[in-house]
Amino acid sequence: MRLYLLALNPTDSVTDGFLPAAARLGLDVTVLTDSVEDHRRAYADREFRPELVECEVRDFRAVISTVSQLAAPDAVFSNSDHLQTQTALAAEYFGLPAKDWKAALRAKDKGLLRRHLALTGLDAVRSAELPPGADPAEPAVPFPCVVKPREGVASEDVSLVADAAELARRCAEIRARRAGATLVVEEFLAGELHTLETLGDRHGRHVLGGFRTRLSPPPDFIEEVLTFVPAHPPEVTAQVLAQLDALGVGLGACHTEFVVQPDGRARIIEVNYRAIGDQCDLMLARILDIPLFELVLRAHLGERLPADLGLRTDRRARNEAVLADRAGTLVAAPGPYDSQADGVTLSYRPTRPVGERHEHYRTNRDYLGVVWATAPSQQQADAAVAAFLAANRWEIAQ
Repeated sequence: MRLYLLALNPTDSVTDGFLPAAARLGLDVTVLTDSVEDHRRAYADREFRPELVECEVRDFRAVISTVSQLAAPDAVFSNSDHLQTQTALAAEYFGLPAKDWKAALRAKDKGLLRRHLALTGLDAVRSAELPPGADPAEPAVPFPCVVKPREGVASEDVSLVADAAELARRCAEIRARRAGATLVVEEFLAGELHTLETLGDRHGRHVLGGFRTRLSPPPDFIEEVLTFVPAHPPEVTAQVLAQLDALGVGLGACHTEFVVQPDGRARIIEVNYRAIGDQCDLMLARILDIPLFELVLRAHLGERLPADLGLRTDRRARNEAVLADRAGTLVAAPGPYDSQADGVTLSYRPTRPVGERHEHYRTNRDYLGVVWATAPSQQQADAAVAAFLAANRWEIAQ
């Protein structure tokens, strides 16, 4: 069976998750990408090396044209935030299991997501869009508010602003980096950040649990620490699922971020219609003790998932990012590391190579690496991560 996997960068989710899963399922994999050389280098020392084909994957027409000239597909899949709509349209064109492309578009376009949820009556978040060149001085949104790119990802250029002057300044900064980008200004939804992880086939949906997320201090929204939650309160989960239903989310993996406000309302921050990233997907598979990546691929192959996935609920986990606190060149950092002892498993993966210089972004792009642990208790997971961080050093030279 032939799987076409659309990708931009060779992420851990692809390299350590979906490609090994595809190999275990016996699939022939063709990676469509506009960065073939990056993928070739990433897979050079891997036992399973997919076929690589150059393609302008951001254009669904190019994807369809390219696939039509190759071996007949059995599934078209992507775990990229940026490629869900294109993947859905291509899969639908070839008559394969596909996400609703309209749901994929609603999830990616933050302005469209807000308008659609408001129309359903489930939640109305005050928001306004600022096309390129539009004056941000008087948005129809109360301060403090959040400004972010309409189609952004991973806290990139997301900021809390206190007044009109600060909003104008932040908009100018973002537009200097993102020429032609439309921005969204929306009311600030206060509350502790949570996630809900789901997996669906064409017949139903499984709730896999979620995470509590610790964010950096305002005005930025960098995800610093995630801890696993086997189940949110039923009334909270029901609210989030109702909003996902209204958006049309169903097939495949979905990572939804939300806050619960004092009145009990669960309010969506954003919907990422793919598996959670930054090593949390690998951690989730280990916590739950399920073949998560295989299950996602099986759903996209049209297979019906088991009614009971056999999820474990007796494990806890902590995922913590090591963040650069300034611009400069990374001159010292640990390499990949794995350990297992006394029921605790710990993994560390660098996300920035030693010798590489970066600016200070105030986003998830400041990650130097990610360390995560799973354990019988939260205390053990927290202690394992803390011990690793204390035993290693990350040094940045100006």
